[in-house]
Amino acid sequence: MIRRLAPADYRAMPWANGRGTTLELLRAEAAGGGILWRLSIAAVVEDGPFSVLPGVARNLTVIEGPGFTLAGDLTLRCDPLRPVAFPGAARLRAEGVAGPCRDFNVMTADRLPPARVAVLRDGRAEPPAGGFVALYALEPAMVAGAPLARHHLAVARRAVAVAGGPVLAAGIAA
Repeated sequence: MIRRLAPADYRAMPWANGRGTTLELLRAEAAGGGILWRLSIAAVVEDGPFSVLPGVARNLTVIEGPGFTLAGDLTLRCDPLRPVAFPGAARLRAEGVAGPCRDFNVMTADRLPPARVAVLRDGRAEPPAGGFVALYALEPAMVAGAPLARHHLAVARRAVAVAGGPVLAAGIAA
């Protein structure tokens, strides 16, 4: 079975640092509270601090806009459609924001294996053992033979064929 979600299913949530909001696509809570995993979309429109999230591994992919640099405890260039992984505990700020950007975020509890995020056009998406693969359509695509509209999400616990796109494929071991 493939679970499908549309933008009407997503919800706006405040950032942990209070400086913006994120569009939460889907999440699971860890036993005892906190994030087990979360998929979201956020806007980065100006230079400024990123939320510090101890105990969380992060993966960010710029999906719109020119990109920016994360600087602080480490330095990472966030270019369009190039997934970047970093620890949530890192103190970072966005720098060099030359225009509005939107990014796709995957957050997982540190105790899980790191999420695998890739840009996929015409291929096969496979979940990690015991986990699932989430597919976010940047452009219309076919997922397992069924249409996936732009900005819609499909979640599967089995390998699925993808035609068209691009889609962001996030493999999460949960």
